[in-house]
Amino acid sequence: MLAAILTLCGVICYVFCKSNNDNIQSVVAVEYIPQAPDYDDATMWVTADGDTDDTGADIFYVVSTWEEDWKTDDGRTCHYADVWNPVHRERMGTLEIFKVSAYMSPGNRFFAPFYRHTTIEAFLTQNEDTIYNRTRLAMADVCTAFDHFQEHRDKSRPLIIAGFSQGGLAVVELLKHIDDETYKQLAAAYVLGYKVTPADTVACKRIKAAQGEADTGVTICYNTVKDVKYIQPVIAASCMGINPVNWRTDATPATLHDTITVTLSPEYHVLVVTGYSGSEYPAYKDFLNVGDIHSCEPWLYSECLAKNIAVRTKAWRKKMQRG
Repeated sequence: MLAAILTLCGVICYVFCKSNNDNIQSVVAVEYIPQAPDYDDATMWVTADGDTDDTGADIFYVVSTWEEDWKTDDGRTCHYADVWNPVHRERMGTLEIFKVSAYMSPGNRFFAPFYRHTTIEAFLTQNEDTIYNRTRLAMADVCTAFDHFQEHRDKSRPLIIAGFSQGGLAVVELLKHIDDETYKQLAAAYVLGYKVTPADTVACKRIKAAQGEADTGVTICYNTVKDVKYIQPVIAASCMGINPVNWRTDATPATLHDTITVTLSPEYHVLVVTGYSGSEYPAYKDFLNVGDIHSCEPWLYSECLAKNIAVRTKAWRKKMQRG
């Protein structure tokens, strides 16, 4: 009798374990992870050298989100951009990186890696755990790319780290990733269209909110809305913010392009704009550009950002000369 019971238990256990294993394999088979980037391969980078007199900065820029979930030929779902896919690289490059480089690279050396950025669906869930779990792979790629960049660059030059949206999240994660020696090289970090949370500042002493136009080793963070009621928490619920037009952290309004008023809300740490509709950025799935003007962040303030990079670069060099 005992032997029969044990045999029956063994059969049940086998069936249960096999069923679970089949389910796990089925889940694994459904999802596809693209091949990792090789940052020794020039294909994985967009670079531009606009520093003709060796007085500028080295800029490490992280692109935002350009891919939706997609399927492989055998039907597997992928939640990440494929850096080896020329179409994915083209979207990242043509739609964003080249345009950002056009205003950031003059006077500087510009470097932007392609990485397996997380598709927009993670953010559409508006679930912090899902976003965190999905972006770990993407952030690991960015850290690997940055380490490669740091290994090969002249470390006597000032460092600028910048990124938009998911790239802004990457800037926050890079500040946690770098060591204190690298932090000494940092002129500024620009988190464009993403948040810095209290937990981030607790986790990393290197995340210090900018207080003005020329302080160095600081983080510049901003998000743009038409009204504070349109803040998207998973993107823009930030504990810090600064106005990139007048570089103030209070509610003093600033005028941009003669007709746009940009005012920082010190309570919510977001920019509230009037005189600008943002109509060139259509709403995306009732999530982005719905009262917020998320898509404008690298473009609306581009002249201000270019000038400020030069100001902070010069301030960093002066500080280093003083010792």
